[in-house]
Amino acid sequence: MASKFTELAIACADPNGLARFWCAVLGYEVQDEDDGIVTIGSPMVPEGKNRLGPVPPTLTFARVPEGKTIKNRLHIDVNPTDREQDEEVRRLLDLGARHADVGQGDVSWVVLADPEGNEFCVLASRCP
Repeated sequence: MASKFTELAIACADPNGLARFWCAVLGYEVQDEDDGIVTIGSPMVPEGKNRLGPVPPTLTFARVPEGKTIKNRLHIDVNPTDREQDEEVRRLLDLGARHADVGQGDVSWVVLADPEGNEFCVLASRCP
């Protein structure tokens, strides 16, 4: 048996604000809030350790005192499911994302940064 990828922890200054942003990006909802830690996840996933098969990972935002200083070593890729890439990029910019240059050059994806500067990519192809 192998492990399942179930959660990504993200250090940040404003867990509530970043959780709201990523809920809007992914269609997630807040699942838990506790003293500087907010966990969000898909409303379509049943609770419980024994759930079978692949599951959309939860994101946990934890308040830390230090700010982001360098390019992420790990980042999230998102894939628009109901619109084209350029429309999704516009939607994410309206939510508070901004364009980011990480030296990507001429590629099919668009690199953005969330409100705290964490880079993520918007892929070109749509996968439901």
